[in-house]
Amino acid sequence: MNITLNKIKEHNLCADGWEKLLKSKGKTEADDVEFPLANVLESNGLDDALWCLRCIPEHNAKWRLLAVSFAREVQHLMKDERSIKALDVAERYARDEASYDELTAARVAAQDAVYDTATDTATATAAVWAAYKDAARASLHAANHAALAVRHAARNAEAWDAARAKQEQLFRAALEAA
Repeated sequence: MNITLNKIKEHNLCADGWEKLLKSKGKTEADDVEFPLANVLESNGLDDALWCLRCIPEHNAKWRLLAVSFAREVQHLMKDERSIKALDVAERYARDEASYDELTAARVAAQDAVYDTATDTATATAAVWAAYKDAARASLHAANHAALAVRHAARNAEAWDAARAKQEQLFRAALEAA
């Protein structure tokens, strides 16, 4: 899956991320030369690569499924059924098997789970984001909250790194399936 610097520039990548990306491409300004989106992952890291998904909205169903897969990584930690249902609905929505109203209701219910289940906050929040209306933003935030949930559950920083490594694998797999 390819992207261009001009597509990224249109969506205002943060200044530091933009400079890092330009440097990695050996360029000083944006152009329309296509390059693999995976290059952003390699040069800038997962957050910027996920942020760039908003530049390719024609693949929103894929990005929503990616968000769901990030949240599914911590589903075993979810204590509230509303969180799991939000993932199910977000997945069905990505496959055009659920309505936007169903997605919204599931997101609201998962959000209620965040407030009702303090011990499940990070995992429930991952589910909320997976069911968010903006698929690119859903991927970025679901990934971050899922990794945070893993870190809290394991009670160590290494768990964050392991979760992020797994998310990078999921991201690469999503790109390869394009």
